[in-house]
Parts: sequence; C-alpha cells; structure tokens
Amino acid sequence: MNKKVGIQYLGLKDYKECWDYQEQLFQQTVDLKIKNRREAAGLETPNHFLFVEHPHVYTLGKSGDKTNLLVSEAQLQEKGASFYKINRGGDITYHGPGQIVGYPILDLDNFFTDIHKYLRLLEEMVILTLADYGLKGERSDGETGVWLDVGTPFARKICAMGVRASRWVTMHGFAFNVNTDLSYFDLMIPCGIKGKGVTSLNVELGRTEIPLEEVREKLLFNFGKLFEAELS
Repeated sequence: MNKKVGIQYLGLKDYKECWDYQEQLFQQTVDLKIKNRREAAGLETPNHFLFVEHPHVYTLGKSGDKTNLLVSEAQLQEKGASFYKINRGGDITYHGPGQIVGYPILDLDNFFTDIHKYLRLLEEMVILTLADYGLKGERSDGETGVWLDVGTPFARKICAMGVRASRWVTMHGFAFNVNTDLSYFDLMIPCGIKGKGVTSLNVELGRTEIPLEEVREKLLFNFGKLFEAELS
C-alpha cells in the first residue's frame, strides 16, 4: 500500500480547468488499477491532494436540484460568477476567493475501502483544525460537512463536502470558508438545506483575515495524522 500523498498548491484557478485536471489525475489512477488487475502488474498507485482557490462559481452535484440556485445564469454573470453541473455527490455549493478548496484524489485501496469512513475523516480533519482556533466544529445528522452550534436555531455550516469515487479512487472534496464573502451564499440554498446559515473562520474569530497558508498547514497536519499518510 502506498500511503504517500503528493500535495499541490494550485493558487487561484478557474473551476473548469481544475476539474479537468482532477479528471486527468483520477483517470490515470483508475487506468493503473485496471492494468494491475488485468496484468497482475503490481504497480503502485499514486495519491494526490490539490489545494486551490476558485473565482466565484456555483456547482451542482449530480443529484442536486437547480431550483436551489435562486438567480438566473445571466444574473450570475453580472455578479462575475459561473455555474457548472458536475459529477460529485451533494447539491449546490459555492466556491470563491478566500475559501480553501481541497481535492484529495486518493486510491482508498492504499488506506481503507470505506467511503463513509473517508467522509467522516475529512470532516474530522476540519473539526480538529477548528479546535486549533478554539471553535467547536460538529457533524449534523444526515448533512455531510462541518457545522457550528448544531441543534440550535443558530446552526451554520463552515465547510461543505461532496465527493465522487470509482474503483475506490476519490475526487472532488471540501470547501472550507476561511475569509469567504458570505453574500454569495444568498444567491442559493446552500447544499439544498433551507433555514440554516453559513459562516466563515474569520467571522467566527472576529478577524478581518486569516492567513490561508496557516489554515492549510493545520488541515494537512490533521489529514496526515488521521489517514496515517506520508505527505510530500
């Protein structure tokens, strides 16, 4: 089993361009697994973890409801935002500057073959990171992602998640609001969940801006510990 994970920092990158890159890495790993199975080649499969920021964009998961986008695509263009229907799970979400987006492209055969456990560990990675800032992140039953004040009228989501997996290879991932302009969430029903708010790390801490690099380092430390991964 290869527990090495190659980390890539892509900076601010167009969503479609990054999606295509994910698909390329994903398919290379799947193809290698097929080759191994057919030819008993025994080749090591790679693991990747992409970090990126996107320009304003809304994405709708394969089972999502487009009525959860509350404005037309023409109105989105006026806001400088784009829209894509994509092949991950989950409903609608927003990506934009000041948000840490992470795309682990892992061969879970190198770790464990359990998608439920995979999602719970990604949530735990964020929960542990929030704890580093003195915040109590929580899970909400039936609602993937990380929340604050679950079970109260003030419940609000700070990190959304949606993944795709085939042959135990993952893609897509999580979006952690750090210095995010939360007004863009007003244009949709986040993740199709009505009546609950969204928040960001800088709002919760009462700070203008949190260094993204600092938060990424904490996420990676917690990821490495939870997945027993060797990061490079």
